[in-house]
Amino acid sequence: MGLFQSRMAEVPKEEVAVEKEEGPKKRTFRINTFRGVELDKLLEMKREEYVKLFRARHRRKFRRGVLPKYVRLQEKLKKAKKLAAQGEKPKTIKTHYRNCLIVPEMVHSVVGIYNGKKFHEVEIKPEMIGHYLAEFSLTYKQITHGKPGQGSTHGSKFVALKQIHTDNSRLTFTNKK
Repeated sequence: MGLFQSRMAEVPKEEVAVEKEEGPKKRTFRINTFRGVELDKLLEMKREEYVKLFRARHRRKFRRGVLPKYVRLQEKLKKAKKLAAQGEKPKTIKTHYRNCLIVPEMVHSVVGIYNGKKFHEVEIKPEMIGHYLAEFSLTYKQITHGKPGQGSTHGSKFVALKQIHTDNSRLTFTNKK
């Protein structure tokens, strides 16, 4: 399932008598957690506290210092989220910083990640915390192999359209389907 897990929680009704009359009305929703800590608590934590939850490579990166370019990116994302209307996605912020770690402050923002040719729009979700931006924007196009006769190789261009059948010195031509 990954580092970021979600579980279902039940919201109980206040009165049991009302439940019996109208039927069971338990509402379920997802609670996202990162290493056992809920997203709301992660947002309240200071940077030093939630960095302790990351893996060793990421802790080392933060311990050696966060570069100002990553701080500016996070500030732009915060500003775009603040300017967005309630219930709408924020404006896309384009970036070339593929090696930027996703931290809790970036959740629910939209980032355009450059892959060398174009920008892929990615909405940051809680499950992405602790990953790099580059993991969500591939730099290559996956290969889909063609069928023979469709230009996959030079020799396959010359697939016969008609087959020749020989039956006791008689030649017949049939269309191949």
